[in-house]
Amino acid sequence: MKSVSRRSFVRQCAGGVAAAPLLGRAAATGAARRPNILCLVSEDNGPFLGCYGDAQARTPHLDALAAKGVVFDRCFAMPVCAPSRFTLITGLYPTTCGPAHNMRASGRIPPWLKGFPAYLREAGYYTSNNAKTDYNAPIDLRQAWDACGRKAEWTQRPSPDTPFFSVYNHEMSHESCLFPNDKRRPQVTPADPASMRVRAYQPDTPEVRADLARQYDCIAEMDRQCGLKLMALKQAGVADDTIIIYYGDNGGITPRSKRFLHASGTHVPLILYVPPKWRHLAPAAPGARVGSPVHFVDIAATVLALAGVARPAYLQGVPFAGKAAAEAPRRMAFCSRDRMDERYDMVRSATDGRWLYIRNFRPEIPYVEPLSYMFRARGYQSWARLAEEGRLTPATAMFWGRKPSEELYDLANDPDNVVNLAGCAEQAGRLDEMRRALRDHMLATFDNGLLPEGCEEQGFDASRRAGAWPVAQTLDTALLASAQDADNLPALVRAARDPAMPVRWWAALGLGILGRKAVSAAPALTALCADASGYVRVAAADALARQGRCDLALPVLQRAMEELSAPWCSLQACNALDRLGEAARSLLPAIRAFSARVAEDEAFSSPQAYPRRILGHLLDVLDGRCKPLAGQG
Repeated sequence: MKSVSRRSFVRQCAGGVAAAPLLGRAAATGAARRPNILCLVSEDNGPFLGCYGDAQARTPHLDALAAKGVVFDRCFAMPVCAPSRFTLITGLYPTTCGPAHNMRASGRIPPWLKGFPAYLREAGYYTSNNAKTDYNAPIDLRQAWDACGRKAEWTQRPSPDTPFFSVYNHEMSHESCLFPNDKRRPQVTPADPASMRVRAYQPDTPEVRADLARQYDCIAEMDRQCGLKLMALKQAGVADDTIIIYYGDNGGITPRSKRFLHASGTHVPLILYVPPKWRHLAPAAPGARVGSPVHFVDIAATVLALAGVARPAYLQGVPFAGKAAAEAPRRMAFCSRDRMDERYDMVRSATDGRWLYIRNFRPEIPYVEPLSYMFRARGYQSWARLAEEGRLTPATAMFWGRKPSEELYDLANDPDNVVNLAGCAEQAGRLDEMRRALRDHMLATFDNGLLPEGCEEQGFDASRRAGAWPVAQTLDTALLASAQDADNLPALVRAARDPAMPVRWWAALGLGILGRKAVSAAPALTALCADASGYVRVAAADALARQGRCDLALPVLQRAMEELSAPWCSLQACNALDRLGEAARSLLPAIRAFSARVAEDEAFSSPQAYPRRILGHLLDVLDGRCKPLAGQG
């Protein structure tokens, strides 16, 4: 079945028109013995609900659902919507299908991969999605959904005997609710900013408090809207046959949450309600809490298990409910952070629910960069102002410094993740265990973040092709490169001569991470500036610039920037130039000309839009319209 864009599909069937009949669909009489399943999805909120012990929350409807359902205390998701929603629709980690791990991108999925609701349709379910997709891959919407759009409703099913799987996405709490001139008007009494609990990692500014209050107001309104959906089930007489799943799609919206792999960005609420008629499918008794970790990659497998539909073998998650629920709970949940809009990074995490391990593969890139969309929020702007003025506390200043290679947090005693225990001798055993778990996971999933975005080796099929790239060697080189240890210099220089492009790329990145400690590697980097791979050339030039050799680096970066036939390589060059700031001034005419030449394109997924954003920031710095963020460069 031919894939269609979200826009064209919504145009064709948003009004509730059913998608093309699915061959092999089960008869309604047989399918009627299956439960209905309703998913209520909220945007950009961590577990800021009363049932999670948040005293500032006003969420009576979801709290009531939790009281008669099962609450998962340790559910984790990717820290931003598109990679997170890729996981939801496919049952795969986004790092499995590069470049789906980036925000935003189009994952190179295999031709056989379906959005998992297609399996429900084949079993006789009516499937509807209202309305957000944002799947980060060319998922065939017609194959997955009978109806998809703002008018898609389960009530449009062909018969009362037809079971439904229906998703409602509530956008009230989305990050954009914090932006100036946002039009959302929550129908709740406004929270008092003075009463807000400012997190330990956040500065206590009026703007941060206002953002927190606005967040809680929007979550309260989201709860009210969820209550209306639950009431509709009762009024239609289908509540006794409907399993309800509520979850938030990623972490919260105030500073240092969404986009980051600390618990504030990945820990999300998850509630499962199973009515008495179907109680045998529940993982625990009503009102119970589950403490073992679960991950969004488990949701597709769980929905299929609840529906009694066999799950395909390729799914990477395990069901936490239903007849086919896994006997042994998940031990670890894994999350990833890569390119966020125009800014590159690579971070991985593993958590058992009590301990959180974070590996920064690009420690030379600060936690916070001038990401244009994120910095529309006033809380971030106020934090940047205090950083520039040197008025941050040790806890709030962490976000503005160079990243350590590793982080380890005790989630029970340090829920705000401000005490990094990675250097504590008494945690050496735990640190080693979590390192091994993360390495094993990255190898098992052919982590495509180890490859430069846009290269031919990325994608589900391409990255698994025999001999395509040395996965273990690349990962080991990346671990050496990101260790920030000058003792690794000889090994990195040897890796710079490796026949495999990904290994050479990480060697160049590692020499750049060492900065002036790798001055003796300048000949190796100079040779890499003539590499057959543009990605390697950009990484080598960036490394030379960090050693102060802009005379060698800038011509290479300029050529890569101007190469529109390799847009992702161009964006990587733009990132390197922006981090150079004033040191890139000699290229100002070329930067100005290229920025004007790139076509205006507001499509989030367009590579042309991102160079305009990042070079716009660089031009603002070079022209004196703004200062670099504190801690940059």
